[in-house]
Amino acid sequence: MSEYILCQTRKASVPYYVENISLNIYSMEELCYYLYHNLYLIDDTIMNEGLCAWIENELQLPRLALKLRRYVGKNVPLEDYLYPIFKEINYLTYDELKDLNGRLMVMRDEPEEVRRKAKSDSMIENGMYVNAIRDYQKLSSELEEKIKKAEETGREPGRDTDLLPALYHNLGCAYAHLFQMENAVENFYKAWDRDKKESRLITYLLAFREVRTPLEYESRLAELSVSTTVRLELKERIEQFSRKPCHEVYSQHVDEIIQTITAEYHRSTGS
Repeated sequence: MSEYILCQTRKASVPYYVENISLNIYSMEELCYYLYHNLYLIDDTIMNEGLCAWIENELQLPRLALKLRRYVGKNVPLEDYLYPIFKEINYLTYDELKDLNGRLMVMRDEPEEVRRKAKSDSMIENGMYVNAIRDYQKLSSELEEKIKKAEETGREPGRDTDLLPALYHNLGCAYAHLFQMENAVENFYKAWDRDKKESRLITYLLAFREVRTPLEYESRLAELSVSTTVRLELKERIEQFSRKPCHEVYSQHVDEIIQTITAEYHRSTGS
C-alpha cells in the first residue's frame, strides 16, 4: 500500500497475511484500505475465521470479531461482511460510501465470468502475475470450450465469450511483466484474432518486433497485409520509445537493483 494511512486503532504485532496478493496487514486502517480498493479479491481467503481471530486477538476488537463470525462460511451479501469493518473506525466518507454501494450493486448484477476476469485484473494491478495468468488461462479455456461446443451444436456460444479478446490481451500483459515475451506475443495475437481491433494489432506487432528479427517483422507486416495507417502508427510508437531517456545505472547500485527485482519476482509468483 503506497498511501500514508494514519492509524486510529491498535497496530498488530503479528500481521494478517492476505494470500491473494501476498500482503501483510497490520491495522484496521490497512484492512479497510485493502477491502475498499480490492472488492473483487474478497473471497474465503479473507472472509474466514483466521481474520476474525486476528481482529479479536491482535487488534483487541472482540465485538467486531463476533459480528463477522456470524457470516463466515455462509453465502451472505458482501456488504454484510464489509460494513461492520468500515463502520468500526468510520473509515468511509459519505461520498466513499455511496461509491462503495454503487460498485457493490454493479458486482451483484455481473455474470460470474466477468467477476472472475475482474478478480484476475485486480491481481495484475497488485503485481501477482503468476496467479493472474493461472486464472486467465482457466477462464479462457472454459470459454473456448464453450465456443467449440456451440459450434458443434449450431447454437450461439453466449455473451460471456465476448470476454476472450480482453482475456488474451491481459494474459499477454501478464506474461510481458514476467519477461516471457514469446508467450506474450502468442496471446496478443489471439486477442487481435478474436476481434480484429486495430489497437490489438498494434500491440501484437510491437511485441512481435521485440522478439523477432527486423526481417521477420517486415515479413509479418506483409503477411498480415498491414495497412499504411497502422504502419505509420507503429513507426510513431517505435520512435517515441526510442526518444525516451535512458538512466545510467552505476555499479554501486547493481546489488540494490537485483535485490529489488528478486523481491518483486518472489512476490509476484507467491514463492
